[in-house]
Formats: sequence, structure tokens, C-alpha cells
Amino acid sequence: MAKALEMGKTSATGSFHLLLGVAGSTIIMAIGTIALGMLLPAEGVGLYGMALIPATMINFFRDWGVNSAITKQIASLRGANKDAEIHDVIVSGIVFEVLSGVALSLICFAIAWPLAYIISPQNASELSLYIGIMSISVFAGAIAAAAGGVFVGYERMKLNSFTQISQAIIKTVLGPLLIVIGAGVLGAVVATMVSVLAGGVIAIVLVYYALFRPLRKCKTGKCDIKQTLRPMLRYGLPLTASTIAAGVLPQVFSFVMAIYAGTWMMGNYFTAANFAVLLTFVSIPTATALFPVFAKLDPQKEPETLKTVFAFSVKYTALLLVPATMALITLAVPLVHTLFPMDGIFQSLFVAGAEPKFPFAPLFLALSAVVNLFVLFGNVSLGTFLIGIGETKQLMKQSAVSLAVGLPLAYFLVSYAFSLGGANTQLSAAYAVMGGLVGSLIASMPGMIWGLVWSWRKYHVRADFGVSGKIFAASFCASLGSFVLISFLSLPYAIVLVVGFLVFVGVYLVAAPVFGAVNRGDIENFRTMFAGLGIVSKFLNVPLLFMHKICRRGTIEPQVSAETMSPPIDSQKP
Repeated sequence: MAKALEMGKTSATGSFHLLLGVAGSTIIMAIGTIALGMLLPAEGVGLYGMALIPATMINFFRDWGVNSAITKQIASLRGANKDAEIHDVIVSGIVFEVLSGVALSLICFAIAWPLAYIISPQNASELSLYIGIMSISVFAGAIAAAAGGVFVGYERMKLNSFTQISQAIIKTVLGPLLIVIGAGVLGAVVATMVSVLAGGVIAIVLVYYALFRPLRKCKTGKCDIKQTLRPMLRYGLPLTASTIAAGVLPQVFSFVMAIYAGTWMMGNYFTAANFAVLLTFVSIPTATALFPVFAKLDPQKEPETLKTVFAFSVKYTALLLVPATMALITLAVPLVHTLFPMDGIFQSLFVAGAEPKFPFAPLFLALSAVVNLFVLFGNVSLGTFLIGIGETKQLMKQSAVSLAVGLPLAYFLVSYAFSLGGANTQLSAAYAVMGGLVGSLIASMPGMIWGLVWSWRKYHVRADFGVSGKIFAASFCASLGSFVLISFLSLPYAIVLVVGFLVFVGVYLVAAPVFGAVNRGDIENFRTMFAGLGIVSKFLNVPLLFMHKICRRGTIEPQVSAETMSPPIDSQKP
């Protein structure tokens, strides 16, 4: 248990530094995105989002799991005190990423026109130019991905955060500037490409000077790239299928939706998608920081520690992600309409019920966010767990199932939903997007269920479903209380948003300990894990101490044993 808590402390510190990068870069880019939404018409926002689909999709075919293999190898070698061998891992990984990035950039550029014509025939010439420009980001993203794998393997999360924030600043400053001087959608696309390129350059420079250069002194002999890549590819190739399913499948749905929905409705969808990214504040830093933690554990020698770390990771991630998801769903209308009123942001500050610029975006946002509730079953921890312990083939099988279910759904659900609108063009377009979002949610379920059952049967790791139910109940109460209150308010959207958020947070902080979603042991564990965060830990102590006072006295134990988190094996059923 002591080892699990120490790992939790390291993971929480790393997760916090990643959170700074993800939250900081996302907030900065959100400012830029809001500016783009204000400066561009809805059709322009839709066209800009369409331009990003091909490069984003192709990016997921570039990695072959090498990025994760870099992290895995570095974490394992550091744990075994074999720092000299890390030199070849970094060189081989970066060389592979650069070569695959160049090849796929050329492919993306070559197919820009036919893809543009399929997505939007009436805008094919303009869209093909944008896709061609974004093809450069495939190469730049390869460099940044390799550097990110090195940062995480070394658990140098601050460097990763610095790269993300630098990239976000460039995009946020350059995009609106180019639009204001008359470049329009072209300016937004160029700014995105330049920011990715700059991020790649910054990341590789940091890797060289901060991490790689010291390794050159202890390196002896030549670097055998082929020999080093073989085990990395054996480990990483199965991840390709999971990467494709997790990354490409949503892009396939977006691609099909774009064909049916048109630029205006897709402008509503991409606006919603930008807000859904807010939930990555919790999921991405937590999952990424847990990777080296699981990589250091031996499932055969440390089964109890493995079960404890997995159960804690599910519970503590859910304690943050579930209420964040429910709050986003509950406050979707005032959130979107506050930032994007039809006649300028001052309307949302002073006019009740101001006409929205993206009327369908809140609905799309709510549907997009539902998938995050699967954290209650352990899906956020599951992928990181399987990659960390080297079970990439199982992850590949799960992803193959999701892909097999998702690809036909992408066409049939979108096209069927589109037909339900009949002669009403706008309604048909909205149904097409809703069909895509529902299909994406359904496609993620078979692989997740299989993976959770398989992991339990082989390693006896699982979420505590009783606790998950209590976390959802506390979040639902907060959501219901906030929704009921804001439903009776006839005030500007900005005021409704603030009031609804404060009510949600207040109810959740009370409901979580009352329902038993957290106990005093959990709070002590949180305080232990966050102790290394300096002044931030003092701010976090305020709500923790508040909940500590509400917790029942029967839950006073400061530590939760592995046996408590996972009942005896022979008494459990998958």
C-alpha cells in the first residue's frame, strides 16, 4: 500500500504538471477558438473544421505505436538503471517518426483534391488548398509526438507542458491576426499548421539539450537503429489498431457527417467539439501520468499493488471527470451561448435569451460528452494499464472490434438519421450529426466491455462499481440541482452560467461525502498525493478539508488496503 501511495504521489505530481500543459494550452487555444468563432461565419467555422479532418485522420496511421514504445522503453530502462541504452531508443524512435511523417505528409498532399471533392463538392477548390497546407502538420506532428514520448518516459511533464503552451500561444495569436487582416479561413488554417510546426521544433530542441545530450557522454559504439526498432515495433505495432480505432474512427464519423450536414451545421458541430475538449483537462493528464506507473509494475510479482493502483486510478479519475462531464452537459446551453451570441458577446452579458450564433452546438456538446461517463467502469485507466504492462495485442483485438462495429455505423446511422429529417434541410443536417455522435458512442462500447472483462479474468483488476455508482449519484444530484435552478432563471446567459456552475460545485462537494463517494481515507490519500504540488496543494486543501468534515466518522482510516479495494478473488465474479 505504501508503494501504491508513493506511486500515486508521483503520478499526481506528474498529472498536475501535464494538467498545467493541457489546461493551459487548451485555455489559450480556447481563446483563439472563441475569436475564430466570432470572426468567421458559421460556414467558415465548418469549412475550417473540415480542412483539419484528413491530416488528423492520417496522423493516426503515422505512429505504429513507436511513440508509446519510446515511453515504455525509457521508463523500463530508467527503472533498471540502464541509462546508456536510452540513447539508441531516442535516436531510433525519432528517425522512425520523421521518416513516416514525411511519407504521410506527401500522401496527404497528393489526395487533397479528391478528399475535398468528396467532403464538399461546392467548396472543393478552396478546401483542397486548406488540406494541402495542413499536410505539413503531419510531418511536424511526428516530431512533436516522438519528443512527447521521451518527455513522458523521463516523467519530465513540465517540458511537455511548455511545448504545448508554446504551440497554443502561437496558434491563438496568429490565427485571429491573419483573419483580421483579411485572410479568412485560409489564415486560420495557416495559423494551425505553423503552430504545429513550431511545437515540433521547440519539442525536439528541448529533447536534445535537456535529455539527449547528457546521454552522448555515456554512449559507446554505433547506434543500431534497425536492431533497436525491432522490439519497439513488436511492442508498438499492435497499438496501431487501437490508435486507429480511438483516433481515426471519430474522424471517419466527422468525414461522413460533413458529407451530409454541410458547412453551417458542421460549424455547430465543430464548435461543440471544441468545448468537449475541456474534459481532456482530467482524462489526458491522468492517463498519461499513469503510463510510467503501470510500466514499472510487474503483474506477476506485484499483483496486489497492481490491483490497488488500478482501483485507485479509476476511482480518483472518476471523482474529477464524472462531475466535470455532468457539469458540461448541464451547462451546455449557457456555456455556448455566452461565448457565441449572434450579435456580439455583450449580448450574452446584458440581454436575457440573446439569439445564439450556433443554436445546435449545445445539443451536440451534450451528446459528445456522454462517452466520458464510461470512466466509471474504468475505460480511462484500461488502455493505459494494458499498454503499461505490455498487453498491446489484447488492446489491438479490442480496437479491431470497435473498428468493425464503427465503420458500418458511420455510414448507416448518419445516412439513416439524415433521412429522418425529410424535406426539412436543416433538420436533416442536425439529425445526421446526431446520428454520427450516437454511432461513435455505440462503437466504443464492445471493445471496452471486452477489455474490462478480460483484464479482470487475467489480472483481477477492476473498478469498484459500488463506489462508481455513488460518484455518479453525487454528480447527478449536483446536475439536477443546477439544472432545476437555471431553468427558472430569465437572465443573461453569462449570469446563468456562473450561477449554475457555483450551485453544481457546491452540491457536489456536499453530496460526494454524504453519498460515500469519498471517505476520510480517500481525502488523506489525496492530500498525500498532492503534497508535492507546493502552493497548489494549499488551494486544494480547502475543498478537501470541507469534505473531510462532512464525511461519516466511520470512514476515518487514512489508508485503504488493497483487500478493501479488491475483495478476495474467489468471491468475485467478472
